[in-house]
Amino acid sequence: MLAVWVEIPVKNLERATTFYQALFQEPPVEIVDDGTRRTITLFGGSADGKSGISLNQTANFEPCDKGVLVYLDTGDDLTEHLSRVEPSGGKIVAGKASMGPAGWLATFIDSEGNLLALYSVN
Repeated sequence: MLAVWVEIPVKNLERATTFYQALFQEPPVEIVDDGTRRTITLFGGSADGKSGISLNQTANFEPCDKGVLVYLDTGDDLTEHLSRVEPSGGKIVAGKASMGPAGWLATFIDSEGNLLALYSVN
């Protein structure tokens, strides 16, 4: 089984966009507003199986620090990304920790109150 898309709930799409752009050093993206939901696609996914990720501001889709934990791949080393969490408005929950041969992880709360993890191989 493979996750193909992840939607991260947000209360303030502009604030969340600023947070994730700073965290991943990504350029600005366009807000899509269909009258019911406002979304921004952070990563569009790929044919080789990489999941798409979007921010979603919709009524009754609330940020949460309990539930499914999504790991966001940072590439070779998550340290630099982790150093941008707090200056961007998030909070580090647990610093970089080994997962043995599987790699490394760190958990954080984003600007909206979602608990997520950063992942790297080193």
